[in-house]
Amino acid sequence: MFRANLTTQKRLAASVLKCGERKVWLDPNEVTEIAQANSRQNIRKLIKSGLVFKKPQAAASRFRAREHTAAKRLGRHGGHGRRKGTAEARMPTSVLWMRRMRVLRSLLRKYREQGKIDRHMYHELYLKSKGNVFKNKRVLMEYIHKAKTEQARVKLLNDQAEAQRQRNKAARERRNQRVAAKREAIISGDQE
Repeated sequence: MFRANLTTQKRLAASVLKCGERKVWLDPNEVTEIAQANSRQNIRKLIKSGLVFKKPQAAASRFRAREHTAAKRLGRHGGHGRRKGTAEARMPTSVLWMRRMRVLRSLLRKYREQGKIDRHMYHELYLKSKGNVFKNKRVLMEYIHKAKTEQARVKLLNDQAEAQRQRNKAARERRNQRVAAKREAIISGDQE
């Protein structure tokens, strides 16, 4: 089978397309037509008709890199052999502390603005947070709920005790009045 020599066409196409000869693609089904083209003008026509074109720029595929990144997001490829810095250098404790403080303090601010805690409790819990009492937000929220229920219980007990005191006081006064009335009745009876 006769194969046309297309080196001239390839050279002309490379010149027209402003690329290297290895980037020029010649349609293998239209070899005879391409072989007819012996000038830049003819090559331009072939480029326009799509029989000749410039191959795309070859680049390193990002597929494997993307897969690797996705795996790292899931926590893979982070074992002892992969680590270069110390634990402190990789995730400083000061950064963890700042994050925790910001979370706790924003929660306290929010609760104070919503009226869930009063300013006295806010101040007390603020200082406790600073003193490393609460490990995380959940612990602080649990502590607040407990403290509020305890406060409510103490208030209820105090109210009950106060009501009992008032009742006792009223009963005492009534008794004193009865005793005084009896005494007066006895005294007035004696005078008669």
